[in-house]
Amino acid sequence: MKADEIRQGFLDFFARHDHRIVPSAPVIPHGDPTLLFTNAGMNQFKDVFLGTGTREYVRAADTQKCIRVSGKHNDLEEVGRDTYHHTFFEMLGNWSFGDYYKKEAIAWAWELLTDVWGLDKSRLYATVFETDAEAAALWKSQTDIDPSHILPFGKKDNFWEMGDTGPCGPCSEIHIDLTPDRTGGTLVNAGDARVMEIWNLVFIQNNRTPSGALEPLPATHVDTGMGFERICAVLQGKNSNYDTDIFTPILSAIANATGRPYGSEAEQVAMRVIADHIRMLSFAIADGAIPGNDGRGYVLRRILRRGARFGRNLGMREPFIYAITDTVADTMGHMFPELLEKREHIKRTIRAEEESFNATLDRGIEIFDSVLERIGHSTVFPGDDAFKLYDTYGFPLDLTQLMAEERGLKVDVGEFTERMEEQRTRAREAGKADATEAASTLVKELNDLPPSTFIGYGATEANAHLNRILEGKYISLDRTPFYVEAGGQVDDIGIIQGEHFTAEVVDSIRLDKRIVHEVRFLKGSPEAVREGTVIARVDAKRRQDIQRNHSATHLVHEALRRVLGTHVHQQGSLVAPDRLRFDFPHFGKITPPEIRAIEDMVNAKIAEDIPVHTEADVPVEKARKVPNVKMFFGDKYGDIVRVVYIDERFSIEFCGGTHVSSTGDIGLFKIISETGIASGVRRIEAVTGEGLRRYLDDQVRRATELDDRIARMLEEQDELERQIRQRGGTAPRLTRPSLGTLSVPQNALAQASVDAIEAGLAARHQAIDELAASATELKKVVSKAAVADAASMLEELVQSAKPVNGIRLVSSRVDAADMDDLKRIGDALRSRLGSGVGLLGTVMDNKAALLCVVTDDLITSAKLHAGKIVGEAAKIVGGGGGGRPHLATAGGKDPSRLDEALHALGDIIKSLKA
Repeated sequence: MKADEIRQGFLDFFARHDHRIVPSAPVIPHGDPTLLFTNAGMNQFKDVFLGTGTREYVRAADTQKCIRVSGKHNDLEEVGRDTYHHTFFEMLGNWSFGDYYKKEAIAWAWELLTDVWGLDKSRLYATVFETDAEAAALWKSQTDIDPSHILPFGKKDNFWEMGDTGPCGPCSEIHIDLTPDRTGGTLVNAGDARVMEIWNLVFIQNNRTPSGALEPLPATHVDTGMGFERICAVLQGKNSNYDTDIFTPILSAIANATGRPYGSEAEQVAMRVIADHIRMLSFAIADGAIPGNDGRGYVLRRILRRGARFGRNLGMREPFIYAITDTVADTMGHMFPELLEKREHIKRTIRAEEESFNATLDRGIEIFDSVLERIGHSTVFPGDDAFKLYDTYGFPLDLTQLMAEERGLKVDVGEFTERMEEQRTRAREAGKADATEAASTLVKELNDLPPSTFIGYGATEANAHLNRILEGKYISLDRTPFYVEAGGQVDDIGIIQGEHFTAEVVDSIRLDKRIVHEVRFLKGSPEAVREGTVIARVDAKRRQDIQRNHSATHLVHEALRRVLGTHVHQQGSLVAPDRLRFDFPHFGKITPPEIRAIEDMVNAKIAEDIPVHTEADVPVEKARKVPNVKMFFGDKYGDIVRVVYIDERFSIEFCGGTHVSSTGDIGLFKIISETGIASGVRRIEAVTGEGLRRYLDDQVRRATELDDRIARMLEEQDELERQIRQRGGTAPRLTRPSLGTLSVPQNALAQASVDAIEAGLAARHQAIDELAASATELKKVVSKAAVADAASMLEELVQSAKPVNGIRLVSSRVDAADMDDLKRIGDALRSRLGSGVGLLGTVMDNKAALLCVVTDDLITSAKLHAGKIVGEAAKIVGGGGGGRPHLATAGGKDPSRLDEALHALGDIIKSLKA
C-alpha cells in the first residue's frame, strides 16, 4: 500500500463516519504567539478546546503538517539516528467537539487498524491512564484486543495537558510490537523502536485550574493523532520510516546529488538527516518562514546549517540541498500545492543560505579542530569556544555538540550559556543607554486642540484658520495642505503666512486627528502670531517629486512581485523628494537582468500614462476583498481606508499618501542600488524626475574623476616602459582608451541617455581594470630585470664573503621594486651561498626594508634563525620583523641607518652564538 493510498484511506474512513475533512493549517501558526510552529493537529482547534471559538461542524479529520524542533516536543537529536523521529511529519487526526467520545474513538481506531488495514491484532497494545477505568473497559467491550495487552501507565505517559492550566485529560495510546517473535510487551513506552506508538487518542474531559485542581469540562472532546510516517512503515512492512515511499525518492535524489550510496551507517545517518531537514525547510518556507537570526527564523537556520554539516560527511562542499526540494515538491505537491506554488522561492531561499554558510563552514571547522588540539586529552569542549563558534561563524550550539560528539566529547553547555547571557546583558545595557524619554508637554497640549482636516490630496495651498501656537513653534490650523509623515512618505515643507509673520514649516506632528506644524520664523516672531486667517503653502515642486516617487513605489512593488515572485511584500519604505527606498523579503542578490526587467516593467507603465485613481472612505472589510489588493507592512488600518489604483490589473494598494494624477508624470524610473540589509531582506533605492537628473550628474562627475585616474595610470605605465627600455628590454605598447565625454541632456531625460551615461561609466571602469592588468605585467618585466641585475651582483658578493666564527656572511644593499622582488633576490642569494647567512636591504616608500636568509646546514648545526637575525637588524632602523628560520623580512622607519644595520650582521651573529 502506497503512502498516498494510506493517507487517503484514513480520510475516507472518517468521511464515511460523518467527519468534515479539513485542510491542514500552515506550519507557521497565525494569531498564536505561544507557538513557533504548528506542532500538533489540535493547534488549529485550540480555540474550540479553550471554549473561545466554535466550528460549524462537530466532527473533523485531516492530515496536519507538523514541525517539532523546540521545547518539550524536540526530536532533533534523534532525527536520522533512529528510524522514526522527524522534525517535520504529518499527523493524521480525527476530532469530536462535544459529540462522540471514548467509545466511538476506540472502536473506530481498532476498526481502521485491524479491519481496514489488516494489522495483526496480536501485535497491538493499548495503554490507558492508570485511573481511567472507563477507557480500559471500553477496550475490552468495543474491541477484540487481547485483554492482557491493555496496559495502565501514569501521568507521564498517558495524561495530556495543553499547558499548566486549561483543558486536559487522559489518553489511550496504541502501540505495535514489531519484534520477530511478538515478545515486546515489556517494551511498551520504553523508547524502543521495536515497540512503537502509532496512534494517540486524547480524551479532553477536565480543566486544570490555577491551583492545580482538576474540574470536569461542560463538554468532552476527542483529539487523536497518528504519525503518518510511522503507520506507512508499519503497513509497508518496513523497519524504518526512511525505507517507505515517502522518503525513498528524496534519499535517491540525495544519493544522486552526492554520488554516494545509501550504504554505510554513517552515510545512512547523514542522508536521513538531510532528507528530514529538507522536508521541514520546504514546508516552513512555503508557509512564509525565512531563515534569520531569531525566533523561528533561527530555527530554520539551525536546521539548514545542520543539514549542510551532514552534507560535508558526504563530501559535499558546494550548495546541493536546495536542489533536493524539487523532489519534495514533485512527490508531495499534489497533496500540499503550496510546495509547487512556492517551488522557486524555496530553492532560492535555501541556496542563498547554503552559500552564506558554506563560506564560513570550513573556517569554523578549522577553529573547531584547533580547539581539539589545544585541549589535548580533555573530554570537554570549552563552552567559551562553542560561543565563539556561534557568535563569529554562526555555528548553532547543537551543531558544535554534534561535531564534539563525533569526537567523543561533550560541550560545556553551562559556560556557553553564561557567555550568551553576558552578551544579552551587554545588548540590554546598550539599549538602555540609547533610550531617551520624551518629557515634553506637547502631547498633553495636542489633546486639547481642535481637529485639523487634511486637504492636501487636491491642493498645495489654502486659506486656513490658525487656531493656536504652542511652545512658540507649533502652529495648529483648522485645515492644512501639509502631509504628515506616514506610510514611508516624508512630511511636506513650505510656508505659513499671516498678516504679521512668515514662518517656514520644517516638520509636522499628528496625534489622531490633531495636527501641528513645527515652524521657523522668517519674518516676525511667535508674539506676532494671532488667531485668524493665514495662507498655508506647500513647497509644490518638492511635493511633486515626492508624489513621483510614491506612485513609482506602487509600481515597483508589483514589478518586484512579478519578476522575483509573489513572496515579495513591503517590509519598510521611504518616499522622499530625491529618492525612494523599498525593503522586501528575498534571498539572494537581485541579478542585473532582473533589475533591468523590473525597471523596464515600471517604465512601461509610466509610458502608458495610466490615470492614478483613488477611492476614499472605503470600509476596511470591503477593501480587503478587492482582488489582488496589497496592504503595506506595519500599517494599522482603521474601519475606513483609502485605496489607490494604478491599472486595476496591475497595482491596487491601501494607501493614505499623495500621488501623481497619471503615471506619465513620473517621467523615468531608475534603480540605483540593491543591497541586503538583514538576513533574507533586500533593499532597493531608486530615483525619478529631478532625483534621476541629480543621479546622472553625479555619474558624470564620477566619470570625470575616473578620466583623471586613467591619465595618471597611463603616466605610471609610461615610466615603467622607460625603465624597461633603460634596462635594454622591450615593453609592449599600450592601447590607450578612447572614451569620449559624457553629459546629462538638459531636455527631457530618456532611457537612451541613462544607458549611455551608465555605459560610459562602465567603460571607464573596464579601462581601469585593463590598465591595472597591463601595469602588473609591466611590473613583472621590470622585476625580472631587477632580479637578473641583482643576480650578477650576488656572484661578486658571494665570492667576497668573509667568515665570522666560521660562518660566511654576505650583507649588501640591493635594488628591489617591492618586497616580492626582495624575496626573489634573497632566494637567489641563498641558493648561491651553499653555506652561510645573507642580509639584504633596500629603501621602499621612504622606509627601510631588510631580508635575511640562512642556509639549511646552519639552521641545524649552528641553530641560526633568519627571523631572529633580521629582527635584531631591524631594531637599528627603528622597526621590527621576523619570519621562518630560512628566510625572514623586516622593516624600519629610519632608512638613513640602513647601511649601519647591514654592517652589523657580524656582531649580530656573534651575539646570537655567544
